[in-house]
Amino acid sequence: MKEKLYQIIFEHDTKKGKQFDVALLWLILFSVVIVIIESIPYFHNNFFTGFYVIEWFLTIVFSVEYILRIYCSPKPLKYIFSFWGLIDLLSIFPTYFELFATGYHYLLSVRIFRLLRVFRVLRLVQFNKEAQMLVKALKDSMYKIGVFLLAVVAIVVMLGTLMYVIEEDESGFTSIPQGIYWAIVTITTVGFGDIVPQTILGKILASFAMILGYAIIAIPTGIVTVEMARNRENTKKCTNCEKENPETANFCSNCGVELLK
Repeated sequence: MKEKLYQIIFEHDTKKGKQFDVALLWLILFSVVIVIIESIPYFHNNFFTGFYVIEWFLTIVFSVEYILRIYCSPKPLKYIFSFWGLIDLLSIFPTYFELFATGYHYLLSVRIFRLLRVFRVLRLVQFNKEAQMLVKALKDSMYKIGVFLLAVVAIVVMLGTLMYVIEEDESGFTSIPQGIYWAIVTITTVGFGDIVPQTILGKILASFAMILGYAIIAIPTGIVTVEMARNRENTKKCTNCEKENPETANFCSNCGVELLK
């Protein structure tokens, strides 16, 4: 029984596993939509009972799923303290917490904990092949992105310092941190406009920062794209439906046919 449950709940490359994941995906999406709609005062005030019943139904379903995952997992403690195990717990915890939060002074904290139900949306990544590929690509490129971010920090500090030296206090550049703030806003192309250079030299430097910003935004995208391309190469194509599957998969995630080794 444990082995069959494990294949359905944890294995994503079998037919039953795929059906379970699809059903779970729809439930997660539905629960997140309910949380979002419930936050609107009109719907919360007029349909509170309906939302309450739906939330408890979803919480019980997710609780049963969480317990089954612990039951059939070869290493229950490893799952419980894993990233996805904690996300699963966070997705059901707020509803149970409300049972013990009584009294007026607890109301604000209850509302904060109820927002944790939105963590259910993170579970979508767990069952989506493309999302998993993106996460893996981000992990593989973390070192390169880290070095790149350090370079960006150095550039931002230099630009902020130069602008502090060039501009007068009247322009808003009253300190180096203010200059760094302006550099971050300019390089990221946000452009709040609360601090603007007034001198010709300052405007030239600002123009350089704006052009530099486009290059800075493009570089991390290129790094991640390269890693995604590398990960996509390590796949198997199903002979039946031509669906691309992970290299470690034994069965097609689309039609359930056994993949050739």
